[in-house]
Amino acid sequence: MRILLAEDEKELNSLIRKTLEDEGYAVDAVTDGDSALEYLSSTTYDMAVLDIMMPGRDGLSVLKEYRKKGGSSPILLLTARDGIEDRVLGLDAGADDYLVKPFMFPELLARIRVLLRRNTNASSSVLECGDLVMDTSSRSVHRRGRKIDLSAKEFSILEYMMHNQGIVLGRESLRSHIWSWDYDGESNVIDVYIRYLRKKIDDGENEKLIHTVRGAGYMLKDGNA
Repeated sequence: MRILLAEDEKELNSLIRKTLEDEGYAVDAVTDGDSALEYLSSTTYDMAVLDIMMPGRDGLSVLKEYRKKGGSSPILLLTARDGIEDRVLGLDAGADDYLVKPFMFPELLARIRVLLRRNTNASSSVLECGDLVMDTSSRSVHRRGRKIDLSAKEFSILEYMMHNQGIVLGRESLRSHIWSWDYDGESNVIDVYIRYLRKKIDDGENEKLIHTVRGAGYMLKDGNA
């Protein structure tokens, strides 16, 4: 999942970004409102975390302009102000949630999970594809009771595929949801990670869940679906 983070406190920005990346999210981080709006206008994010008080455009202005242009990704506002009026202003402007500083990172992560789940129309944190079960809250994956250990990036790719079962996902679609703008690695990185996932998920199983669609990309599909 790809998240835009806009926070002008550089130390906090760095801490939030690292926390999110450690959880496997792809993060584009900026420190001012004008850059936040530019990023939101240039690509599709699974969600955005916006500080209200930023140089240039403030978070509310970014949010209003983004919604005015038809942007629909979930938005979580961060603010040091705890007044009811401030919360109402943010929610009325189109925010999906509101978190007051200082906050605990586990709460931030929990709120992000809820918004991402809501955005993908998932009714719970448990995703299933045949006998493959993923719990996004505990970040655990099992197949027929067998625990599958995944790296953060492997988990993110599989989660995106679980949310899009039966849909052919091109390499660029996968890359853009899993890696941020500043990724400068190998061009075949998706193929490499798909091989890792196949080895962990499909090796030794009669039912293969990860399928290659020649010339198009990859698809996660239960053979009985």
